[in-house]
Amino acid sequence: MLTELLGFPPQVLFGQLLLGLINGAFYAVLSLGLAVIFGLLNIVNFAHGALYMLGAFAALGITQYLGLGYWGALIVAPIAVGAFGIVIERLLLRRLAGVDHLYGLLLTFGLALVIEGTFVKFFGSSGLPYPTPKALEGGVNLGFMFLPWYRAWVVVASLLVCGATWFLFERTKIGAYLRAGTENPKLLQAFGVNVPLLTTLAYGYGVALAAFAGVLAAPITQVNPLMGSNLIIVVFAVVVIGGMGSIMGAVVTGLAMGVIEGLTKVFWPEASATVIFVVMAIVLVLRPAGLFGKTA
Repeated sequence: MLTELLGFPPQVLFGQLLLGLINGAFYAVLSLGLAVIFGLLNIVNFAHGALYMLGAFAALGITQYLGLGYWGALIVAPIAVGAFGIVIERLLLRRLAGVDHLYGLLLTFGLALVIEGTFVKFFGSSGLPYPTPKALEGGVNLGFMFLPWYRAWVVVASLLVCGATWFLFERTKIGAYLRAGTENPKLLQAFGVNVPLLTTLAYGYGVALAAFAGVLAAPITQVNPLMGSNLIIVVFAVVVIGGMGSIMGAVVTGLAMGVIEGLTKVFWPEASATVIFVVMAIVLVLRPAGLFGKTA
C-alpha cells in the first residue's frame, strides 16, 4: 500500500531520510560554530569553510606524521585549529571592533581565499583519502539500507557536541558572562571580568567546532582544499533560517534542513540543490530575524 501511494519503494524514502539526517548533523555543527561567533562577537565569519577544511587537513597530518590515529586527531585537530583561530582574532579581527559588520565579512572572506589558495598550491584540488577508523568499520543492515557504523557515529558525535555547546552557553556562568559581554561589555568589565579574553576564547571555540566537523567529514569525503567552499554557502543559509546568533536555531535548523533536503531528493530531485535557499527566502519574508532569532 505504501509503495503504491508513494510511487516508489518505501526503502528509498527511509534511506534518504537517514542520509538527510547525517548531512544535517554536519550542517548543525558547522552552523553552530557560525552562530556562536556571530552571536557573541557580531562577526560574519566567512572563513568558516576554510577552517573546516583546515580541521580535515590537520587530522590527516596528525594521523600520518604524529601517529595519533583518528581518535587522537578528533581531539588534537580542533584544539590546534581553534588556537589558530585565536591568533586570527587577536591579530586581525580585534582591530575591527566597533566598525561595520561588512569589514569583518570582507576580511574573513579574503582570509578564506588565502588559506584555500595556499592549500591548493601545495596539495592540489583532487583530494586525499582518509581511512575510516577500524573500530567503526562495517555497518548494520536496517532492512531498507545498509548503515555504516561511521555515519551513525557522525550523528551521535554531532548531537553530543551540539548538546554540550548549548549547555555551556545557556546554562553555565561562563555562558552568562559571554551573553552579558555582548550586550554591555563595559559594565561587565567593571565587575572585574576580562571581556576581551572571553570573546577571544569564544571565537576559538567556534573555530574549533568547524575543525571538529572537518575531522568527522574526512573519512566520508576526500580531504581537499575546496571542501569548505562547497559547503559554506549552504551553512550560511541554515544559520539565516535558524536566526543569526541563535545556538538552538543552528542545531534544530541544521538537522531539519538536512532531512528536508533528503526528502526533496525523493520527491523532486531537481530541486534538492536549491530547496534550502527557497526555505531561506520564505523565512526571511515571513520572519526576517529567523525562526529562533530575536526580533528587535
